[in-house]
Amino acid sequence: MTRRPRTTPILGIALALVVAGCGSSTMTPALSPSSGATTALPLPSPSVAGTIHVIQHVIVIMQENRSFDTYFGTYPGADGIPMANGQPTVRVPDPARGGCDAPFHLTTDSDSGGPHGQSNATADINAGAMNGFIGQAEHARSGCAATFNPSCAGTGTPDVMGYMDQREIPNYWSWAGDYVLQDHMFEPNASWSLPSHLFMVSGWSAKCSNPNDPMSCTTALQNPGLPTAKNPDPYAWTDLTYLLHQHNVSWGYYLSDGTQPDCNDDAMVCNQGKQTAKVPSIWNPLPGFGDVKTDGQTGNVQTVDHFLTAAEDGTLPAVSWVVPNGKVSEHPPALVSAGQSYVTSLIDAVMQGPEWSSTAIFLAWDDWGGFYDHVTPPTVDGSGYGLRVPGLVISPFAREGYIDHQTLSFDAYLKFIEDDFLGGARLDPATDGRPDARPDVRENASVLGNLTADFNFSQPPRPATILSTTPQTDLR
Repeated sequence: MTRRPRTTPILGIALALVVAGCGSSTMTPALSPSSGATTALPLPSPSVAGTIHVIQHVIVIMQENRSFDTYFGTYPGADGIPMANGQPTVRVPDPARGGCDAPFHLTTDSDSGGPHGQSNATADINAGAMNGFIGQAEHARSGCAATFNPSCAGTGTPDVMGYMDQREIPNYWSWAGDYVLQDHMFEPNASWSLPSHLFMVSGWSAKCSNPNDPMSCTTALQNPGLPTAKNPDPYAWTDLTYLLHQHNVSWGYYLSDGTQPDCNDDAMVCNQGKQTAKVPSIWNPLPGFGDVKTDGQTGNVQTVDHFLTAAEDGTLPAVSWVVPNGKVSEHPPALVSAGQSYVTSLIDAVMQGPEWSSTAIFLAWDDWGGFYDHVTPPTVDGSGYGLRVPGLVISPFAREGYIDHQTLSFDAYLKFIEDDFLGGARLDPATDGRPDARPDVRENASVLGNLTADFNFSQPPRPATILSTTPQTDLR
């Protein structure tokens, strides 16, 4: 873990992954983030002071389709785009136009990204060369009519090598400076949104031959499937809400009505589907888990206005997941500014509410969206990890201005919740009372870091930093 330099521009990163035969380009030095806030907060109860249990509310906010280098590749002190003398040292082959392309400053509010299914992740990583991004985006454009699709990208010149900085996403950079930025947060699976959201709540993505038998499930990273009229509960394995229910720990899953991204089962072309709290979908898988229905907790899946009300009233559950709709998701071609404003409204609501002093917010993006990233993902079982995504920790107990270099994935969220509220119980077939056929216990992976390193539970809780939901940006 490293303290981020507050004002010094990034000069270079030791880890350079250069494609042979390619040249160089330019980058803009990073700007220093702002901080603020004043009012002192109440101290935690002596019974939990100095321990993880000062956190009584965990909130996971999951946005869409951004690699780490796209948003924080020029952030001072982070493992960002490899540089030498202020110039990118990486180039990625451009098969359609010839030659190689460098990372470049991206200021468009709506962009295209690239295809982001399982085969695309394999091609982008390319056995560690990390050089398939442009070719995949160019290949995907042919005959592709819908950008809300993991097999598709937008039209025109690929923008997958583009990066943004504080000028475009000032609130994200401000939270990184005031709290914790994680520069080795990996998508838990090398694939697209639906498997990622399944991992987020259960530590696995699978397909089950018998919806009533958790032992009938096998790993499925590309096509785990969605509920149908004939098979309304296809996710037979055990998710985290089962353990929460067993331990009388409250939870809520909140989403915005509207459209959803991507196509069911990675179809090549589709219309944008509708998304509602009561209907299982790509971003809303919990209603398709049999144990959620058996426990009588489908009503815990609600629209996001319930989250905002709970934040204002001081009635947040112990565990919350918050997911967007297509318009505010940052999933191309959605506006980046709309996503940043939406996320800011959620975090501001928590910060202004009575439970900020006992809350930890984990903000991440569910997959890389086809955008360039230079770090080769570690290998964890047969499912991942996938490519790097941005990760932020926002809490009155978060370390200020720190960059966490631990290897992390969304499994770390499960681990933190289990350690905070469940006495360290795991989604483990041998101990959880509802055995399934998952190949391993992802929370116990030796490579996985621990989110407690991002906190100082003994420090006085720090006041909130309220940010504008309409910050001035260079996005156009």
